[in-house]
Amino acid sequence: MPRTPDPEDDLDSLPPPPPVFHAEQALLGALLLEPHRAANLTGITAEAFSTAGHAALLTAIQSLPAPDPAQHAKTTTWLNQVLTAAGEQTRGLTTAYLHHLIHCCPQPHHAPAYGRIIEAEHSRRLLRAAAQRLVQTALDTTLPQRAATTLAEADTLTTVVDGIATRFPPHPGSLPRTPATPDPAHDEKAVGEEQVLLAAATARPASAERMRWLNPGDFTHPLHAGLWHCLTTMNKRGTPIDPVTVLWEAQHHRLLDERADPSHLLGILADPGGCDPQYLGERILQRSLLTTAHHTGRHIETLTDDPATTPYQLVIGSAHRRPPHRPPYAAPADPSTHAWPDHVGPATSRREQPFVTTPSVDAHVRLDTHPTHPSAVTATLTGAQAHIPHVGLEAADWHVTANNMLVLARIDS
Repeated sequence: MPRTPDPEDDLDSLPPPPPVFHAEQALLGALLLEPHRAANLTGITAEAFSTAGHAALLTAIQSLPAPDPAQHAKTTTWLNQVLTAAGEQTRGLTTAYLHHLIHCCPQPHHAPAYGRIIEAEHSRRLLRAAAQRLVQTALDTTLPQRAATTLAEADTLTTVVDGIATRFPPHPGSLPRTPATPDPAHDEKAVGEEQVLLAAATARPASAERMRWLNPGDFTHPLHAGLWHCLTTMNKRGTPIDPVTVLWEAQHHRLLDERADPSHLLGILADPGGCDPQYLGERILQRSLLTTAHHTGRHIETLTDDPATTPYQLVIGSAHRRPPHRPPYAAPADPSTHAWPDHVGPATSRREQPFVTTPSVDAHVRLDTHPTHPSAVTATLTGAQAHIPHVGLEAADWHVTANNMLVLARIDS
């Protein structure tokens, strides 16, 4: 009786291999046909390949000495050695497949271009994996030190982005399409904690003075962010602080509207009793860090899902959403004591207590007015690491006009 075909066994239903798979075949074919070209490949390793068979073949090719070109044209001795060495790492490779790879290579002298394609796609996979780990860590409530672990993953993601920027220098081109930012989820608990903190800081202004590490952007509600900005501004001026004076300051910051009338604001700023502002500030800061990490990871992950995005566009797109870093005023968290480090005293600023020392960068930026358009500013970059300021300038909407030259059209003149 004939067997009924299973739709799941239909190979035609499988998606076609991506373009990088054909680049892998072309590169391996070039190296099998002309092994001496392996010496000209730099920056590409077996882990950059998408299949175990291709990775094993590259490892075998790089581990064996290249044969004499004249002898290699007459015999298959070296090909057999490659097949034997690769077969020790993975199964399924055959002599026929090696000949198929050679047939898949259009031009062996294009091997560096094939390698560049493979390296670009590998960079995309590395960036996607780092972004996914950042998201997963930020959402993992089972971690005993979730904030510290998230910061470590953010550092790893930053290292990946910096590595891509180094390997793929700037080039003129359009910016990547920016993924839509998800609307923040309403968190009643977060809103309540922010209101209690605002009330406590209004009742005890000295506590806000000691919490310079908390910024308006750390709050989930725009009104609360505005009120915290009012409190910190009034502290800097030495203005008397109570619910009425904060209400007056809020009016000057355009915080009063139909949804936030004076009675509503006075209710938020009412004395909450004996709560600890420092504790609430820590919780708000930690929540902000985890939320930022989550949104940053999702943003970068979405960028990597678009196959039209080039490696340098990935760098520019990631620079728009740089992952969070450990607060510069803090020492590393001690897992045996508390998930959040001690705070700096009121007389210590972030500038006075850097968390890390930034290494010097071999890059110089010369700014000048545009020779024919005085309202525009030009930037000329020099130095071995000119790509570092190049990324920041292009992310800030400067436009590339030539190699290491950018221009910004000013509208303030």
